[in-house]
Amino acid sequence: MQAGLSILIGFLCGSVPFSWLLGKLKGVDLREHGSGNPGATNLLRTSGTAMGVAGMLLDVAKGAVPVLLVTSTTSPVWLPSAVVIAAVCGHVFMPWFGFKGGKGVATALGALLVLSTYPVLCALGLFILLLALFKMVSLGSVVAGISLPFFGILFNESMHPEIVLSVIALAILVTHRANIKRIISGTERKISRK
Repeated sequence: MQAGLSILIGFLCGSVPFSWLLGKLKGVDLREHGSGNPGATNLLRTSGTAMGVAGMLLDVAKGAVPVLLVTSTTSPVWLPSAVVIAAVCGHVFMPWFGFKGGKGVATALGALLVLSTYPVLCALGLFILLLALFKMVSLGSVVAGISLPFFGILFNESMHPEIVLSVIALAILVTHRANIKRIISGTERKISRK
């Protein structure tokens, strides 16, 4: 019962559309502008750097909080990993928008920072480097996502976190299919300062 409730809370936390709400404060419905995605990257593109960073931090927090809550209790060893997946699924499949949401990268970052800190910090460093060099959030997200299971092996993660790192890496590839095509064709959007 407690495990099921924890997973549900993880999903509901992940489903809070913070970036969409911030966009609405500026009079922008993210689903009708930019990429049409209610996540932080589209907020960054449509509403400026400050709003985009705020949305990203809130998305990170909504991933971290439910995992922190479950790791602070005496729960089954697999439960934090399940809550990570639930939080990311909540963001990707937001029930408030017909089960369409963002791509889940910032939410995964927050959740995984709690579950698997060192591999995620390495992947985050890789993301920042690629973003600085190429100005493409999607490129940094995809490469950092792919690197997660490898950093997990490097840091000798146990089975459950390593499975989650691999699932998140695969999910990032799947949710970024269109971005990958645009990166290859040279048409992917770059970030610009507002």
